[in-house]
Amino acid sequence: MTAAVWVLGEALMDCVARADGSLQPLLGGSPFNLACAVALQGADVGYLSPFSTDVFGQQLAAKLNESGAKALSPTSPKPTSLAVVNILDGQPSYGFYRDGVADRDYNADDIVRLLKQHPPGVLHTGSLMAMPPEHHKVMHVIQFAKAMGWTISIDVNLRTRVAYDLPAYLQAVMQMARMADWLKASDEDMQLLGWTDVHWDNTDALAAQWLALGCQRVALTFGAQGASLHMASDVSSASTKTHSAHAKAAAPTVQVVDTVGAGDTFWGSCLADWVLHDTVGHDDVAAERLDSTLQRALKAAAINCERVGCQPPSSEEFASR
Repeated sequence: MTAAVWVLGEALMDCVARADGSLQPLLGGSPFNLACAVALQGADVGYLSPFSTDVFGQQLAAKLNESGAKALSPTSPKPTSLAVVNILDGQPSYGFYRDGVADRDYNADDIVRLLKQHPPGVLHTGSLMAMPPEHHKVMHVIQFAKAMGWTISIDVNLRTRVAYDLPAYLQAVMQMARMADWLKASDEDMQLLGWTDVHWDNTDALAAQWLALGCQRVALTFGAQGASLHMASDVSSASTKTHSAHAKAAAPTVQVVDTVGAGDTFWGSCLADWVLHDTVGHDDVAAERLDSTLQRALKAAAINCERVGCQPPSSEEFASR
């Protein structure tokens, strides 16, 4: 039986600024996008954060259900989070409104109790969930989940412009990263963390820094240039003469509408590929198909970039492209 992917994170409305000054509401939130992307590929997905009882919250819940994922927590009377998105040359910038919102209306011990009632799978979080003081609850969940045998997936996905205390935020991100089994970071994430030599020709050295923290699988994304996947040095397989595995590829060339949710779609495709091919706890299997996993993830992200907002492809659509 393949492992389930459970997601703890923000679900919000991306209010995209138009040229005429109006706002176009689109369903979003990095972990929410990822949950939909994984489920659309046919994996078993549960969403742990509450949805609001307001109109936006119910739209988010409906989209999650349509993707094939399941909402696992009761609804909240608090409002849905909002993000105002400005897109310049296809690249989004964000402003967030997240005080007293539904996706933060949960008790960490309640989440732990849910985890205890199910076989260990993959627990994904990151993005705004690493923002102090929210990270205290999230770290509580992660620590218990890891002790129970869950595989921890983290998307760094920094949002430094909305941090009240930037040093504390960056410290919390690294604290969370040290608990990760699987981790994704973009070139922008690493630059914001103050890393040097962050460029396309240096992916192996950059990945080595994440692997040194204890991560077993690392994805590094470089926008239109492409992405790479790396596995820890103790990984071996029949086709790897050395005791390491990595893959690197350029992004497909497409007509980009915007890049909203591209990273979520990419990492969601990686998680879906890994759980559907039963690689959780089987790094040798993951190493064998690392190139295939990367190519699928890049293709999924490219399809998403051809659309407005985050719209990951389904498995059927993916197969037809």
